[in-house]
Amino acid sequence: MQLIPHQDSPRHIRLNEADNVAVIVNDGGVPAGARFEDGLVALEPIPQSHKVALTDIATDQSVIRYGQVIGYALEPIARGSWVREAQLRMPSAPPLDSLPMADAVPAKLEPLQGYSFEGYRNADGSVGTRNILGITTTVQCVAGVLEHAVARIRSELLPRYPNVDDVVALTHSYGCGVAITAKDAYIPIRTVRNLARNPNLGGEALVIGLGCEKLQAEQVIMHEDDASVDLSEPWLYRLQESSTGFGEMIEQIMALAETRLRKLDRRRRETVPASELILGMQCGGSDAFSGITANPALGFASDLLIRAGATVMFSEVTEVRDAIYMLTARAETPEVAQALVREVDWYDRYLARGAADRSANTTPGNKKGGLSNIVEKSLGSIVKSGSSAINGVLGPGERYNRKGLIYCATPASDFVCGTLQLAAGMNLHVFTTGRGTPYGLAMAPVVKVSTRTELAERWPDLIDIDAGRIAAGRASIEELGWELFHYYLDVASGRTRTWAERHRLHNDIVLFNPAPVT
Repeated sequence: MQLIPHQDSPRHIRLNEADNVAVIVNDGGVPAGARFEDGLVALEPIPQSHKVALTDIATDQSVIRYGQVIGYALEPIARGSWVREAQLRMPSAPPLDSLPMADAVPAKLEPLQGYSFEGYRNADGSVGTRNILGITTTVQCVAGVLEHAVARIRSELLPRYPNVDDVVALTHSYGCGVAITAKDAYIPIRTVRNLARNPNLGGEALVIGLGCEKLQAEQVIMHEDDASVDLSEPWLYRLQESSTGFGEMIEQIMALAETRLRKLDRRRRETVPASELILGMQCGGSDAFSGITANPALGFASDLLIRAGATVMFSEVTEVRDAIYMLTARAETPEVAQALVREVDWYDRYLARGAADRSANTTPGNKKGGLSNIVEKSLGSIVKSGSSAINGVLGPGERYNRKGLIYCATPASDFVCGTLQLAAGMNLHVFTTGRGTPYGLAMAPVVKVSTRTELAERWPDLIDIDAGRIAAGRASIEELGWELFHYYLDVASGRTRTWAERHRLHNDIVLFNPAPVT
């Protein structure tokens, strides 16, 4: 990465020697006539995080960033000009039938030993970073009643059980009026089932249903020989079984909750190896700095976790689609590479059914932040995955079944992706943002990393880690990667609470349901 270093001068970042564009670093951008230390002169005002042409670019010539083609010029672009989205023709998506398949598998990294955190060991061997009572639901109809019950549980019961961190209602929009036997209905059903098995919920199953819904409680809890939830105590209450109305419903839910709170309160943190961490990574409100600062730092920290034996998940199908050839080449085996292709192909067809394509991903905020198209966004997104071999692939709603670097196939929507990573077994979440978002999750701590120092300074009580220091030359990717690694272990141990936790900023659980609604 080449950075024009002086804080009081026009600065830009060029990521690869082959790049013919660079990203403006200065807060507020640069004015027309600004002269960079390499002799480049801005021909017009260029905002921060947007691209400047480093050379004259002819019509139909490739525009290159990250050493990869992000578009083709629709008109001549002069050296020093602001390179805008409207000037670029987006490349076609890489064909899925001619990808490199596990032909550039990275060498296994040297093990990293001696690191641990304080977690809650569960009966099935998994480890939680928090000790939470989760109350699962089978249908949206019960959400209002459960909301009242949870408020009373928090105010009346939770103070009696100081070793329990919280009580969380796993409410969602599924369960009734749905084609429960349709081809793709397995996705929301297994998501609800696996959310109840998240390691942070301690295996204490409690389900609230209505009674007449299509998704029955037994479908949510009883699955094959899975013993990850405790069914030794009464675990189900259906509101239609109430004989005296709302008051009885609340009292019954509170009574069931208290039996679980007693058991959870007896749990204590114990020292566990860092290999028990299951980190989910995501980005939202992305900008052109995402692939320069925050995401590379996450990638370095990801490699450290993999070296320590942990599980790291990255996601968002439309945000890896245009860089899929870089991932299949890194797959540990041809079978893992083929699983990547399978999930991307499924999503291509899903989008086609809705008369959409991958370009629908890029948001107005992304574009305001300097990202011209989904190709550029994808190249910055996959940097989160670091340099390790990809060891496995999960379909949407599936639960993790091995350690290592895992691709968890999800939509790019922040809250849908977060929900599916929780279902996959995530016990800690990290979220990078350039434009800013108050995103948070109730079931797992969320570490928020800003791509720019300006955002971290403007939102000091929302951003946990400022990765903008990399662009300013005040920290290296390696230094910030190690900082994140230690911060993860502190948050997982409960020694540090993230801003989202302190403010109780919790997005709703949002299921991915590609099946019909009747």
